[in-house]
Amino acid sequence: MPAVAAAVKTAGHTTGKTAVLNFADPGLWASLLFGSTAAAFLAATLSALFHLQWARRLPPLAALPAAAETGEGVWCSVVVAARDEDARIEETVRHVLAQMGVRVEMIVVDDRSTDRTGDIVRRLAAADARVRIERVEALPDGWLGKCHACHVGAGRAAGEWILFTDADCWLKPDVVARALRVAARDAADHVTLTPGVAPETLGARAWHLAFLASLANWFSGVNRDRPKAYLGVGAFNLVRAAAYRECGGYEALRLTVVDDMKLGRLLRRAGFRTRGFIGGDDVECHWGTTLRGMVKIMEKNYFAAIGFRLGVALAGGVVATVLLAAAAIGPFTGTATGAAAGLAALSMAIPAGVVARRLGWPVWTAAATPFIYPVLLYAVMNSTWVTVRQGGVRWRDTFYPLESLRKGGVP
Repeated sequence: MPAVAAAVKTAGHTTGKTAVLNFADPGLWASLLFGSTAAAFLAATLSALFHLQWARRLPPLAALPAAAETGEGVWCSVVVAARDEDARIEETVRHVLAQMGVRVEMIVVDDRSTDRTGDIVRRLAAADARVRIERVEALPDGWLGKCHACHVGAGRAAGEWILFTDADCWLKPDVVARALRVAARDAADHVTLTPGVAPETLGARAWHLAFLASLANWFSGVNRDRPKAYLGVGAFNLVRAAAYRECGGYEALRLTVVDDMKLGRLLRRAGFRTRGFIGGDDVECHWGTTLRGMVKIMEKNYFAAIGFRLGVALAGGVVATVLLAAAAIGPFTGTATGAAAGLAALSMAIPAGVVARRLGWPVWTAAATPFIYPVLLYAVMNSTWVTVRQGGVRWRDTFYPLESLRKGGVP
């Protein structure tokens, strides 16, 4: 490290009053690398802080204006795709039935479950006429299981609004009514919330903070009605039924792994307005409670999120590796640019702290967030490697070939 520091400090020399840069000197390139790294991380921090102005929690009911179309007469169909979800499905159904200020019907699509999921939902349906169950015995060709299940459920929906939520998500009793009031206030046709979790480890908590901070510009884009901005989250995708059908719905998402995000894209393409919020405890999901669990969950998602483009994944991986390595090495060089690279990387904890505060988590947990980014990079590269190695995505005991996913997904 002292050699690097000396090289950086002597990267140029002066002749008279003119500074001459020696481009053959590795110290010059080290200085440029550390300086570029500091600039990149600082820009990311400032960008996240700017966009987080529009990434907030769903307002409380009392803070939202009542409207005629959000009274007790509004009918919302809640669609859940469930496959082997007997651990949480009963509470999921009960939380939906407990929604206040809105009429609900619940359509649970039992997608080839081999556990007690179907038995549990049938028992609940026998006790409450608002619950219906549809059983999928076989997956048709050209469909992903979840997309087909959501398509089946939406086809049975009679409500003015359709809420797609996950089988392990427990909703607060007033969350649907609040979302409908936001939709009425802002003339929106789609309201989406990120899932709230109860992480078991500090690492998992830091991961979720980094994940939400990385979505800041997505929140900002839809909440400011930017022309090409879109957002959709599977835990809570509430969409006006007419808008869902007009944009093509799950019929257009047959082979889309990140179907929740791409539903938001379809709606935006069709000219509909979205509002997005940090879910927190409004949408409590049993999702990624450990760091290891998060890496496994994202195995099917990250490569899909970049459209299965191998070149993009590899180029991004190289750039991210260089930046992270420069930030880690920089402080030990004893140079100003090296120290700046390390400090700028640590500044990523600041937007994470903003998110932590909005979730009601201790702000100090955000201090671990900068150290999670190497794990995030690993998760992306692992997703790419696993998908390419096996030639596709294995999801809930079904294999989907990569070529089919590339051809059938929404670009």
